[in-house]
Amino acid sequence: MRAIDLNADMGEYADEAQRDIEASLMPLITSCSIACGGHAGTAETMCATARLANQHNVRTGAHPSYPDREGFGRRAVTLSSEELRLSLTLQVEALKGVLGLESLQLSHVKPHGALYNDAAKDIALARVVASVSAGAVLVGPSGSALEAAATEAGLSFAAEGFVDRLYLASGTLSPRSEPGAVLADIDGRAAQALAIAKGEKINARDGALIVNADTLCIHSDSPGAVETAQAVRKALEEAGIAIRSFA
Repeated sequence: MRAIDLNADMGEYADEAQRDIEASLMPLITSCSIACGGHAGTAETMCATARLANQHNVRTGAHPSYPDREGFGRRAVTLSSEELRLSLTLQVEALKGVLGLESLQLSHVKPHGALYNDAAKDIALARVVASVSAGAVLVGPSGSALEAAATEAGLSFAAEGFVDRLYLASGTLSPRSEPGAVLADIDGRAAQALAIAKGEKINARDGALIVNADTLCIHSDSPGAVETAQAVRKALEEAGIAIRSFA
């Protein structure tokens, strides 16, 4: 049976409303990537998210980023390789310590925002991310520098597709600054998720493409995230596709 993981980025909330959304989303996913201080997240939010994941048997991973809380990690930051490695190490190790309190293991590492996009194209950056991911699955786009760095480092790799983002035919995501970059229609998100899971073509801004994916990301801060997860699960289950963690 074909199977796929559903993941969401968690622990990024700035208010109670978003915290409630994450709490409602957790039972619907199979893995989560927890913000660990670079762009968002505190010891308190990491603990709360890890505890919630444990309650729902959701795999827990790190979601490190450039050290850029003001820009929410969505801006490229110029750092030396050693400076970036130190920042990412501190983020991942902080989460490991929290997970240990809940008797949880770090299942994966998925870089956030600008670091995700930059490391997908830059093998030097990808190698830095891989260097802090020992013992975990590295998550990123299929065929990217992150996948190459994972292979070099002997790490397992999980290719990721996005449920709620518009693609370019090249396989990269349409920049958030462009209209329509975040898909608004929940049925459309579910249809894109199903097509990716089945290995079928999806519409892109400038054409069409097939997105190879082991895991599908639902952004917890996209409007309608919970309803999207419900619709995606329904579409996958009705198509006979199992939903389970890649880890």
